[in-house]
Amino acid sequence: METPSADSQRVFAPGILAGQVALITGGGSGIGLATAREMIRIGARVAICGRTQAKLDAAKAELGDACLAVPCDIREPAQVEAFVKQILTTWGRLDIVVNNAGGQFPSPAQHISPNGFLAVVKNNLVGTFHVCREVANQWMIPHKGGRIINVIANIYRGFPGMAHTGAARAGVENLTMTLAVEWAQFGILVNAVAPGIILSSGTAQYPPQLLERGISQTPLKRAGTVDEVAASIVFLASPAAQFITGSTLRMDGGQALWGNTWEIP
Repeated sequence: METPSADSQRVFAPGILAGQVALITGGGSGIGLATAREMIRIGARVAICGRTQAKLDAAKAELGDACLAVPCDIREPAQVEAFVKQILTTWGRLDIVVNNAGGQFPSPAQHISPNGFLAVVKNNLVGTFHVCREVANQWMIPHKGGRIINVIANIYRGFPGMAHTGAARAGVENLTMTLAVEWAQFGILVNAVAPGIILSSGTAQYPPQLLERGISQTPLKRAGTVDEVAASIVFLASPAAQFITGSTLRMDGGQALWGNTWEIP
């Protein structure tokens, strides 16, 4: 199946996010950068964070004045608190959060050290909670509204070779459902996107055979693109998704549904 162009994913009307401010973690590259680019195109101002200054500088140079780029380690609550305060001081509001930051490494479970497991869980699960909590307390709960979109992964079967991130991302999905119920009273919608095999700066770090195997086990027989993921995130942040909360949008080419029991030519 042919990979779609980036232009084919730009289906949202310019202006539908006008006046809104979005926070995107891990916004310096990959899915985060593609999401920031699209949100700015349709009217939002975007604050991105990450731990690599060079990536943030390059993203800021591309995105321009509608982008605030700030180094922030989401594993550290004090840094998250300061980042959210800076956004509110700069732009006076915070309407959308995209928890995209994460990191992991492929390894059989028995070879993952305790520190390695903890590091991935802190980055992918604990850091996501820090951001959700801080944004809710500083802006969304007092102002009775907001959208939170958490980027997880295909955790609907086992995740061999990724026990640490599989556990963490499954935790984020449950956190998504829990916060959706608890924070509905404040008008906050909390959803998740679960990408499958995506061509990005993240998957570029893995051995080619790992990527090829993932594509071969995807019914649509191709990898997704960061622009396709960005379009799914923007949909959940848009006016079209005002009655959706606590849901996970799987966009994985059917990968989660296929257990290798049926041969797909």
